[in-house]
Amino acid sequence: MKTIIVTGTPCTGKTTVAKNIAKLLKFKYIDVNKIIKSNNLSTYYDKKRKTNVVDTNMLNKVLSNIIEKSSKGLVIDSHLSHYLSNKLVDLCIVTKCNLKILQKRLRTRKYNESKIRENLEVEIFDICLNEAIENKHNIIIIDTSQKVNYKEIINKIH
Repeated sequence: MKTIIVTGTPCTGKTTVAKNIAKLLKFKYIDVNKIIKSNNLSTYYDKKRKTNVVDTNMLNKVLSNIIEKSSKGLVIDSHLSHYLSNKLVDLCIVTKCNLKILQKRLRTRKYNESKIRENLEVEIFDICLNEAIENKHNIIIIDTSQKVNYKEIINKIH
């Protein structure tokens, strides 16, 4: 069994990458947003940032339980997935994106200007990547601004 997490700034292509890898490897795809909703893991709504704030400790407990019970390989999709213990994760894929493309994607999703600026700063400072490094994950970086070579990724996984 393998557990792969896909993390990155919102709109950098995590879901597309995660779903494609899960399909190619015949792994189960896990949408963490659904896990958060079904387990009521939002602690409050931040009106200023227009986002739900998630209890990452509780999320990690729920995800750890899913990983431990799974008899099948998993691909876990979330910008919060890199908070999982590296002992539970075989590979961390960090999605990155050109800032102009990212800004366009964020606008298409109707993010407000302060949220767009916040997410661009997260990407500029490589927050998800740096936190994944701090958590000592085995990391592959994928630039989704360009055509993603899934065969190359699958070869790195095997």
